Amino acid sequence: MIVYPAIDLKDGNCVRLVRGEMHRATVFNDDPAAQARAFADAGFGWLHCVDLDGAFEGRSVNGVAIAGIRAAIAIPVQLGGGIRSRAGIEHWLEAGIARVVLGTAALRDPALVRDAARAHPGCIVVGIDAREGKVAIEGWAETSDIAASELARRFEDCGVAAIVFTDIARDGTGKGLNLEATRALAAAVGIPVIASGGVGNLEDLALLASAPEIAGAIVGRALYDGSIDPAAAALLSQSD
Repeated sequence: MIVYPAIDLKDGNCVRLVRGEMHRATVFNDDPAAQARAFADAGFGWLHCVDLDGAFEGRSVNGVAIAGIRAAIAIPVQLGGGIRSRAGIEHWLEAGIARVVLGTAALRDPALVRDAARAHPGCIVVGIDAREGKVAIEGWAETSDIAASELARRFEDCGVAAIVFTDIARDGTGKGLNLEATRALAAAVGIPVIASGGVGNLEDLALLASAPEIAGAIVGRALYDGSIDPAAAALLSQSD
């Protein structure tokens, strides 16, 4: 299982939200590049980055900070937030981002996702964020009537690298993942599933690592507030 430390960007800072609520942002570091280096130095093989402002505005906003992160580390970066066009996808892949995460676009423009996945094998990830089992989009501001598993199955045959599945009710709480829903999604599709939202301690990560159908886990707040030692989490991780 790959453990992905998370850097969420708001106004150029590394922040963590609670259940996606922007007004509840806590700034943990005002130097994203330094934070990225710290995660790389701890031994992680990947970095997961989200442009939170971009997710709400529908376009990349924290481009300077993202470019700084990419320049600061050698490990691959997985980036999401506000990327909703082929031009945006191409821009970030050409800039050295290893994987682009498409969330709102997966629901609004599935053809874009499928075409991009075929053009860039292994570089496109579908982000599925669920509120009570239904897909939420536009920075989680809008909840659809589409079930997470239904959306995931639409991308089975196009070469999507992975699905990042987030239970919004758990995100940023440190109260543990919705393991049942995550495992159910992984069982429903043949695409690797990366769990996100709620990891609070090493026991949570060990539980995920014991589930062979889970390909990875994204960890955010617990790494910043000291609940999980980064080096210990990195030891649980295996890079591609």
